[in-house]
Amino acid sequence: MAERIEMPKMSDTMTEGVIVSWLKEIGDTVKSGDIIAEVETDKATMELEAYQDGVLLYRGVEAGGRIPVGALLAILGKSGEDISALINKKNPDTQTIAKKEPTNEKNIAPEVTVVNPTVEVSVIQPENDSRVKASPLAKAIAKDKGIDLAQISGSGDGGRIIKRDLENVDISKPKTSNTTTAPKVISGIGETYEDVPTSQMRRTIARRLAESKFTAPHFYLTIEILMDEAIRTREALNQSSSVKISFNDMVVKAVASALRRHPKVNASWFGDYIRFYHHIHVGVAVAVEDGLLVPVIRFTDTKGLSQIAEETRSYAQKAKNKQLQPTDWEGNTFTISNLGMFGIDQFTAIINPPDACILAVGAITQQPVVKNGELAVGNVMKVTLSCDHRVVDGALGAAFLQTLKENLENPVRMLL
Repeated sequence: MAERIEMPKMSDTMTEGVIVSWLKEIGDTVKSGDIIAEVETDKATMELEAYQDGVLLYRGVEAGGRIPVGALLAILGKSGEDISALINKKNPDTQTIAKKEPTNEKNIAPEVTVVNPTVEVSVIQPENDSRVKASPLAKAIAKDKGIDLAQISGSGDGGRIIKRDLENVDISKPKTSNTTTAPKVISGIGETYEDVPTSQMRRTIARRLAESKFTAPHFYLTIEILMDEAIRTREALNQSSSVKISFNDMVVKAVASALRRHPKVNASWFGDYIRFYHHIHVGVAVAVEDGLLVPVIRFTDTKGLSQIAEETRSYAQKAKNKQLQPTDWEGNTFTISNLGMFGIDQFTAIINPPDACILAVGAITQQPVVKNGELAVGNVMKVTLSCDHRVVDGALGAAFLQTLKENLENPVRMLL
């Protein structure tokens, strides 16, 4: 009996996918585990893996087409089977767009596998070897080590390249360069510009932040924090901690402690109601090639600085290796964005839905301060809280910042 394959939702923010390429043609026999297509989502370019045997009888959109989540992507069944009823079943409209070259995109490629009753989804790397039969892990290893998969013989099913095939590969020679299709460049007399297609991830960031900025009434509160005690405490902790604790780790802990004191900040707007979370999951913005991801430190207030430091380092490494999984960036109740390491003294951030607030953290700079009635040099950090005025009022936001300031100026408070 023929079965519909509908576009699965591959991330919490995905609303549609772009078919990069079809690896099976109409009439081809498909076995469970075969890759039938490559799909670009808002987070990565992924393989769609068949979850049943059959013949490919129908494709809902051709390469370069954009297809909403839940729409009919393909039909698998027996050759000659009547599939008109399955095709005519109501589903979201699809639309055709100009075909995009996957090699122009720099996508985030977490090592994930998502299964629904129809397809299995596995992440691939959008490089020139993406059509080579290889496991997602093998492709990630090959990209990291500069191995040309076209030169490797696979020992997996059907000649598929797997991890063990790369274990003894000589990687002493220079990495194989990837051939990419250059973006369209228009030149004139003394003037040039370049049109680079936006990725699904960049489009999603644009959509979500535009919705946040123009839907949630933002207001901003800035406070200066004297970090002298935090500096001394960090130095003392790092003498015995097995994991190096950063100032950002201290901010994360201080925020979690302040949220426990001010639970109404730990909330989300849902129109007919406001949700106040009893748990504290702090998201920490991490920059990646094509935008940013926000991995989440779960139950942050229950964790010590060393544990927070270890988790944030792990997430940073996963982001670098393109191994973050959807569960790593879902569920935040508050977000921190830190640009202090780039020398930015102060900035404002757009609220990361569904949070009611986001904290923008600047650099620690030496400034003249008054201590015990005398002028002295102090280490000062500015933080700015962006608030959704539908949830958090000015007095509540100010009280939260005062507690955050107290936590960082006297770190023992948050360590008790």
